Amino acid sequence: MKALRSVERLRRLASVVGIGLAGAAVIQELRKPSQERTWHGRLWQRVPYEFRLPTMDRLREAYWAPENPHVFTDTAFGVGWSVNLGRLLRSMGGPCQRPRDTAGGVA
Repeated sequence: MKALRSVERLRRLASVVGIGLAGAAVIQELRKPSQERTWHGRLWQRVPYEFRLPTMDRLREAYWAPENPHVFTDTAFGVGWSVNLGRLLRSMGGPCQRPRDTAGGVA
């Protein structure tokens, strides 16, 4: 029971932090003149936010970019980071790697 309470507290904390960051991002955008609002950027030059509707390209860049060296990428929508599953699988020797022929070239 104690472990469940700890998990629930952690979830609440994560929710509060997430809502706070989203609110800070909206405030940051609303402080700009309307013609300068892009609805994407970084909070404190660190935490990425993206409030534009996601596109297939941004979804792919966030979640499936095996060529990108980073496992954590800017999120496609919202505040924070996403897990680049393509890079994660590639680093584990997963199926997103291209097969190589015996001469060392790409098949």
